[in-house]
Amino acid sequence: MPHACSIVPPRILRNLAERGDDDDRVRARLALTLSAGPRRERLASVEVAGAIVLLPRAKRRTIYDAHHAHELPGVIARPEGGRRVRDVAVNEAYDGAGRTYDFFRRVYGRSSVDDQGLRLESTVHFGDGFNNAHWNGRQMIYGDGDGKYFNRFTSALEVIGHELTHGVSQYCAAFAASGQAGALAEHFSDVFGVLVKQYALRQTAARANWLVGEGLFTKRVHGVAIRSMKAPGSAYDDPILGRDEQPSHMRDYVTTASDDRGVHVNSGIPNHAFYRAATLLGGHAWDVAGRIWYHALAHELGPRARFQQCADATFRAAGALYGSVSEPQDAVRAAWRAVGIDVAAIDEPRLPIRKPSSRKPASRDVFEHLGPGAEVPLFDVG
Repeated sequence: MPHACSIVPPRILRNLAERGDDDDRVRARLALTLSAGPRRERLASVEVAGAIVLLPRAKRRTIYDAHHAHELPGVIARPEGGRRVRDVAVNEAYDGAGRTYDFFRRVYGRSSVDDQGLRLESTVHFGDGFNNAHWNGRQMIYGDGDGKYFNRFTSALEVIGHELTHGVSQYCAAFAASGQAGALAEHFSDVFGVLVKQYALRQTAARANWLVGEGLFTKRVHGVAIRSMKAPGSAYDDPILGRDEQPSHMRDYVTTASDDRGVHVNSGIPNHAFYRAATLLGGHAWDVAGRIWYHALAHELGPRARFQQCADATFRAAGALYGSVSEPQDAVRAAWRAVGIDVAAIDEPRLPIRKPSSRKPASRDVFEHLGPGAEVPLFDVG
């Protein structure tokens, strides 16, 4: 079952609700409740499609404008093929969705998030100063930020890539909501979010900064991003928003009941493993390391996966793609060992690469029953 897919960890919003002024508290609490909505039940299940599907040859994007309301999807602001408009957020959402689509299509041969050409729909200007962005199981939702602590959420390409990758995971591993499985969902979204950005900039692993959410914080915040894959725990340290508490090693694994048992915190461990694998291999991270991680996500992992299983799956994927006792396998093994996880003793020659399942979402989600133009319900924070 897909889990909460918001870029801003609830801990940051809770800190803002406790330490900010009256306006800050109102906005933070609203962001917490609205961001928690998709967490309850986004899509009850995915099912294998029995029919043959003709994949669209082109992107199918639609950008909507909520005009600061909470209704979805809003008014169409730019359809696929439409000209650029004066609204910067509309153009950023349109271009970011296109770059993410192109990345998965050109690098990994995937047709949209479901691999069946799913329409990419996004709503901008959601709420009044909404401090988050998330994937609700059907579409992207972007807030403008409050302008005090957060800038608009369409401004960071890796955020767009991160959230749309939650859609990819929904149709692949369908990670559970909490614990290590939930942390892996955040991990894979961080991985492919930064790879979308690196691919767009043609950056090598050595030149990339490996930041997630760079530029989202305003100048008043003591921080450079929401997360750092290169140095987990170093992204921000602010008297209002709090401190980045991500670990980079299993010895520092955080046991907590909050944040769905630490999904946005402990994802720092596999994040750092990927960073190490990518830099050990060198060149463009999306090429070898990214291909290994994509194979593990698309073919190996399931809803209850744990970090150990992810390590083993990426090691197997390296063998399947590049051969046993190869440089990629050695790099993957060394990367996981550096974060405190030893891959299992697996002697896999070349594994057959299975074709991904053709999946479609269930016919209902938490928003469908509301009807067009209905208000998004306010859910309790989970």
